[in-house]
Amino acid sequence: MKAVIQRVSKASVTIEGTQVASINTGLLILLGIVNDDTSEDILWLTNKIVNLRIFPDENGVMNTSLLEAKGDVIVVSQFTLHASTKKGNRPSYIKAAKPNIAIPIYHSFVETLQSKIETKVQTGEFGADMKVELLNDGPVTIIIDTKNKE
Repeated sequence: MKAVIQRVSKASVTIEGTQVASINTGLLILLGIVNDDTSEDILWLTNKIVNLRIFPDENGVMNTSLLEAKGDVIVVSQFTLHASTKKGNRPSYIKAAKPNIAIPIYHSFVETLQSKIETKVQTGEFGADMKVELLNDGPVTIIIDTKNKE
């Protein structure tokens, strides 16, 4: 499981001209899922995300977590995070889980994340053509891969 976590001042997701999610201060999480992702990956990643100290404290230092900041969250599925560009110029997405595997994992991720925070976790729509707008704050962008816990 791979996540691109962006601290935002605002973000939204629009599908076919209709806005389906909109937040102010918080995180936009782009989530890519592979076949061997498990509930352990979900638990580890959601714990890491809610406790990352990437929001400013009273001194402007990144020392506050999502939990402490009571930030909003949007989670967007994004299979292209697992693109392989090793050969040629056309990315291969063979590592990305197919929908029958990825959708239940995606929903479980959202539910687990929701159980850890007070604000409602908003989402895009799995597999939809989404327009994602964001105002990255900082900018702060962090990439986490549960298969490479650095």
